[in-house]
Amino acid sequence: MKTIILFSLALVFAANAAPAPAPVLDVRGKYLRTGAKYYVMPVVPDDEHGGLFPVNHTVAQSRDYDLGQQLTFSPVNPKKGVIRLSTDVNIKFSDSTGWDIESNAWKVKYDKALKKYAVIVGGVEGNPGPETLDNWFKIEKTNDGYKFVFCPSVCSYCKVMCKDVGTVIDKDGWRRLVLSGDPMSFDFWDRA
Repeated sequence: MKTIILFSLALVFAANAAPAPAPVLDVRGKYLRTGAKYYVMPVVPDDEHGGLFPVNHTVAQSRDYDLGQQLTFSPVNPKKGVIRLSTDVNIKFSDSTGWDIESNAWKVKYDKALKKYAVIVGGVEGNPGPETLDNWFKIEKTNDGYKFVFCPSVCSYCKVMCKDVGTVIDKDGWRRLVLSGDPMSFDFWDRA
């Protein structure tokens, strides 16, 4: 009798478990892996803008069709090996050689000159909670690729702003990543 009750409870819990979100895929159809290095390139390439890299502590697109710097992704649960849609991730540049920055992890901060929230480097990796809200992003599917979204859920009681990550051209001509209503659509490349 005890075996039947335990088996029935196991079936109830299994039926109520939510399926895992779909994995994020690179251009070859392979799962994005935690800690692996990827280039982020616009879905619609042009000769003027390419991959992502840091410019004066901000995140920007290259001014020509360059691959930019490789990125790594770390999910909120570091034991997970696959990056999934709509889940909190830290994003960071994989190489910080020669940079004068405290951290190569992304975060969001208000930029007075742009009058927008900009994506910058100097964030904190891991430690999910109210102190690190500005450091968590999500990856969502678009019609032709993917987009970054700032809508952290690492704090269940915190009030957060939810916006897509798009681009704006600053006074020096750099296409910088900012929170926007017009998202940048991109693909992931695992090597050059």
